[in-house]
Amino acid sequence: MRKPEKMIIYNIFPLLAGKVADWEPHLKRASEMGFNWVFVNPVQYPGLSGSLYSIKDYFRFHPLLVDEESVQSPEEQMRGMIKGAEKLGLRMMIDLVINHCAVDSGIIKEHPEWFQWDKKGKVVHPSASENGKKVVWGDLAKYDHRNSRDREGLYHFYVKIIDFLIDLGFHGFRCDAAYQLPGSIWERLIRETKKKHPDTLFFAETLGCSPDQTRKTAGAGFDYIFNSSKWWDFSSPWLLEQYNLTRETAPSVSFPESHDTERLYKELGGNMEGVKQRYLFSALFSSAVMMPMGFEFGFQKKLHVVKTRPGDWEETDVDLTHFIGQVNRIKENYPLFQEEAPTEILYAENPEVMVMWKASTHTRHEALLILNKDIHHPQHFETKRLRDLMQSGSPCTDVSPEYPLDYLPEPFSYDLRPGQGIVLVTAREFKDEDQSD
Repeated sequence: MRKPEKMIIYNIFPLLAGKVADWEPHLKRASEMGFNWVFVNPVQYPGLSGSLYSIKDYFRFHPLLVDEESVQSPEEQMRGMIKGAEKLGLRMMIDLVINHCAVDSGIIKEHPEWFQWDKKGKVVHPSASENGKKVVWGDLAKYDHRNSRDREGLYHFYVKIIDFLIDLGFHGFRCDAAYQLPGSIWERLIRETKKKHPDTLFFAETLGCSPDQTRKTAGAGFDYIFNSSKWWDFSSPWLLEQYNLTRETAPSVSFPESHDTERLYKELGGNMEGVKQRYLFSALFSSAVMMPMGFEFGFQKKLHVVKTRPGDWEETDVDLTHFIGQVNRIKENYPLFQEEAPTEILYAENPEVMVMWKASTHTRHEALLILNKDIHHPQHFETKRLRDLMQSGSPCTDVSPEYPLDYLPEPFSYDLRPGQGIVLVTAREFKDEDQSD
């Protein structure tokens, strides 16, 4: 099982952040909040649609992200931004989009054998089923990974893209629609990349897949997958079922919102307690957490892969940077929250309260998250002894991001504020001959 590592990811959305020369304040803010990785959506040159995910040229940069008047080349500007991030303690990861390219890319004419073609001789567009309806992306052309007459040439083209991005300074890849590529391609790409660059990480984007599909994709050697905890209602069994099916194959990343979803602040009608509740749960549920820029300020405009611009930056009276920093410190200080630990939902007499138990397989720590599901009203929680909810039976320490208790009485009785979460940790004891950390 993978050794726990700190993976607290801030997502800089390029079209909102603007020219890379202007990213320093965002990077500094991410570092101050305790993030140690930054994920960037595609920065390459787009096709006619202008979508970040419709890449026309993998080796040029989006014109909106470079300063044409700078004496530095676009590559130098990108490298400079990444070096600045590293000085702040941030490693950079980027989207790897190799399921498709822009339909107007020159690659299609140069290498028609790399693409799928229909019976009318037109290049195939990727599609998916959304709410029972087929959605076709007409601005994209689909690579033919399985039946190309030049699979080796296509594979080495992917290697060239990865090497280009690593040379810029990126250390990780979020592999877009990873499940749509054969596992054999990922297995080879990951294996060969890590031979040259052992510290490179690969994240499989598998949202919408079944747990078995996710496990199969992750089995190609991915370091992380993304989970669906954002949509959990804190009650239904499906999330824990999925978590238990995949957690030993690859650790996962939770997120309270993403560039594909509505802004949580808008979704919850501006309910600040609900926004905090969701970030706390996302950060502590699984190995890694990712948060898009603007979440910390209660932004409401949905990010758009074509239309978003720096002018969409919102001036709000919301500032969650301190709270997010406190949550991130809990995740950093307790490796238990950096692994896919055995997790159970325990019985609570009040159905509006969730009690989640976690126990590390790498350290002696156990934890309880006592969460008020209700983001509008206080809810009461009580138990005879908190320690009875842990395997160790040892006294607990409250490390909550807000309102931590210096003393935990027995019996324990507490009125949780709307959306409030209490985070308790303890350590199992071992006999001397078995003691380990």
